[in-house]
Order: sequence, then C-alpha cells, then structure tokens
Amino acid sequence: MKFDFEYGQGMMSANLPDNTDVFIPGVTVADPPCIPEDQLVEATRKSIQNPIGMEPLSKLAKKGSKVTIIFPDRVKGGEQPTAHRKVSIPIILEELYKAGVEKKDILLICSNGLHRKNTKQEIFNVLGPDLFHEFWFSHQIINHDSEDYDHLVDLGTTDRGDPVLMNKYVYDSDVAILIGHTQGNPYGGYSGGYKHCATGITHWRSIASHHVPEVMHRKDFTPVSGHSLMRTKFDEIGMHMEKCMGKKFFCCDAVLDSKSRQLEINSGYAAEMQPISWKLADKRTYVNWAEKKYDVLVFGMPQFFHYGDGMGTNPIMMMQALSAQVIRFKRIMKDNCVIICSSTCNGYFHDELWPYLRECYDMFQKDYMNTLPDMNRYGEYFATNEEYIRKYRYCNAFHPFHGFSMMSCGHIAEQNTSAIYIVGAQEPGYARGMGLKTRATFEEALADAKKKYVGENPNILALPQTFKIPSVHLCMKDEPYDGYNGFADLHPHG
Repeated sequence: MKFDFEYGQGMMSANLPDNTDVFIPGVTVADPPCIPEDQLVEATRKSIQNPIGMEPLSKLAKKGSKVTIIFPDRVKGGEQPTAHRKVSIPIILEELYKAGVEKKDILLICSNGLHRKNTKQEIFNVLGPDLFHEFWFSHQIINHDSEDYDHLVDLGTTDRGDPVLMNKYVYDSDVAILIGHTQGNPYGGYSGGYKHCATGITHWRSIASHHVPEVMHRKDFTPVSGHSLMRTKFDEIGMHMEKCMGKKFFCCDAVLDSKSRQLEINSGYAAEMQPISWKLADKRTYVNWAEKKYDVLVFGMPQFFHYGDGMGTNPIMMMQALSAQVIRFKRIMKDNCVIICSSTCNGYFHDELWPYLRECYDMFQKDYMNTLPDMNRYGEYFATNEEYIRKYRYCNAFHPFHGFSMMSCGHIAEQNTSAIYIVGAQEPGYARGMGLKTRATFEEALADAKKKYVGENPNILALPQTFKIPSVHLCMKDEPYDGYNGFADLHPHG
C-alpha cells in the first residue's frame, strides 16, 4: 500500500503493508456538522448577546469604559474570511458602540504570550482588512509583551503558590474580552477559556509554573486530559486574575472542526462556559475509533507548520512535534510503540525565530546531559538572557523560556516509545543528537523496527496530513473518553 507523507516542502512516498490502517481527522470519522456560513453571524451574535453566567456587554460597558479585546496569535490559525476572530470582533464592537463605548477607548491585544510577536502582515491576516484598517493606524492593536514591566502587573500567587503576572492594559480595563478557540490541544485538552489568559497575556514565570517537567511528565498529562494538573493550573491562574481584577473575563469561544470552521459559539464566564463548550468539543476531538492498539505510528513532518518555518527541521522543535502526537495518541499506542516520521532534518534552526535553540542543542550534547529534563536547570539562565529577550521584544523571536516548554514536552516522546525513526534526514546527526534513530527510507525503518522492537506482523497506523489538519485525540473504540466533570475536580492534585 503506497502512502505519501509530508517531508520538508514536499512529500515522501512509503510502501507499507496492505493491512496498514489510516486515520485522517475529519475524513476517517466525520466531524459534527458546522454552522452554515450564512448563519455564522447570527449564531455568534446570539451567543454574545446571551452570555453564560454573566451580564451581556450592553450592561457591562458604558460610555467612558476602557475595553480590551484579547485575540489569539497566528499559531492558532484562522486566516479564512469566516474565521472566529473576523466574525466575532465586529459583533462585539457593535455591542460596545451601542452601549456608548467610544472607539478611542478600545484596545485590541494579540495574546502571543511567549510566542513571537506577530508581524504587521500576520495581524492583518488574522483580523482581516476591515478590523486592521480601523485600529492599526491609530495604534490600537498591539502584541502582548511579557518583558514590558511598565505594562505588567504582579498579582502575587495562586493558592497553590503559582506566580501570576499579567498584562496591565487588561488588568486596568473596565471590560476584558477574550476571543478564543475550543480546539483540541495537547497541553491541557483545549485552547480557549482560561488557557487563553493563563498563557497568552502573562509572564514567563507564570508559564514556568506549568510548562515544566514536574507538570508535563506526570501520568495525568499523557494521554491528554482535561483533568491534568496543567489544566487545573490554567483555571486557577485565570480565576486568580479575575479575583484580583474584580471582574470576570467576557469570553467568546468557538468550538472548531478539522477545517477550523465553527461548530458552536459559547460566550460568558469561563468557569461556567468551558464545560459547556467541551461537551460538543469532546465529540469532535476525543474520537473513539481504534479497535486495536498499534505497534507503529507513521507520519511525516513538513518544514513549516504550527510555530513557524523551521519547526520540522529544528531538532528541539521536532521533538516537541513528535511528543505532541504521543500525547494525543497514547491511548491507542502499545507500550512498545515505535514512531517512523519523515523530516528533512537539514540543520535549519531558523535562528531568527529561535535564536537560543542552537545554543540549547549544543549544551544538550555535553556535560552529562542524558535526557532533555537535564536541561531544565538552565531555564532561568536562558529566560533572563538580555540579548534573547531583546530579540523577543523587537525582532519577532520566540521568548527564550518558550524553548524550555518545548524541551519539557519533547522528552515525552522518548518516555512513551521504544524507538523513533527519522527518515530522509539530510543531516542525520541532528536527529541522533536528540536520541532518534535515522534511516534513509520508511521501508528501511520499518524493517529495522520489525527486527528489533515490534515483530514481523505489527499493527501499523498511517497518519497522513498530521500537521496540516487540526488533530484529534484518538481513543479506543470500547473505552470512550470519560468527558469533563466541570470544575468538580478543580483541585484534585495536592
């Protein structure tokens, strides 16, 4: 059976056994029906005007109110004309203007967190021309800057002791509106809700309370679950912000399908809105499909996806991408599972985006660095490096601590597999330096895996378009995901 898998900027073919199973999100198992395009505006307006668990904007805002509208960065996708940002923000503006809010008192904030600041063109792409031209040239669209201490406020710690530093523009506003996406995410189940504010408008020290080995290497993190300590921390941090601000975030979240189309719109108070959003999102995201567990997962890695150009060739970012699939698919993987993945792995770090990762990679090769968690002790060293911080603030680079969340995640692939083969590596030493095995072709890698790990008749799952389509979290057919218990388990971990 012939397959084509993503490989750099093209494709690589593989001849796999005829009994290989295939899963493509939204194709193998259809998504729930999306809202028809001609009904999107009305459905979004209805949600915004009837929020869950709080007053509508018509009562929250008035003339003189300062309003912040916080929207996700380009990493969350959504550049199509009907994207949730482009549909929801104009409706929110209508409601604000009707309540008497003046345009001059509205600030749009891109919630990039420790991601790189979005460029002018990227802001244009995610907001569309109308919103962009209305607010950009009056300097009313900004990126969050987690190193701008003049515009951060220290809110102390949560009851658990996690530091909370947040965007001061949001803190000082009378109405804070979060535009989010309820879309499957390996870090805590879903994007949107409290995850949006806990990661998008905070400081690296806040993010270092959850994007670290002691949280990400727990058994409740893999496979992905809404019951994890990480998800609990997101909720606690978001609620702590609300307590200190003296107001609730007004959330407007869209449940998205495999083509980033809106399945459902939910607005209101995150503590009550999130569990409602997750009910439909679970049906799209936690897919009870597999009838057997798999010995081998096969997929391909393009050069450019998710975090940016070079993610599929930068060895540390490659590890994060591999681990993200393990987090999503662990329920259907055998304990001795092997991954076979194509990547050009050509030594392209993209130093402009990740100026610190080449140094991290070089350090990992030395000084008793045996596994990626051994690097974690250098997190603060990198996070306070003034030149790397300057590149984050002024050169559209990722924040240096972001690399440490990538490394914490990257170790998960090694923890949960017998071996990982990178096929087609142009500079295979980079893959070997991360503990990965290298072969020239899929066929050679499979032959080696059969000999050493999985036997002559392995169960193989092919995953074409892994990084092109928003993924699902695969489950066994007879072991359905148990859903979310709202906030009943908000403090399940000591």
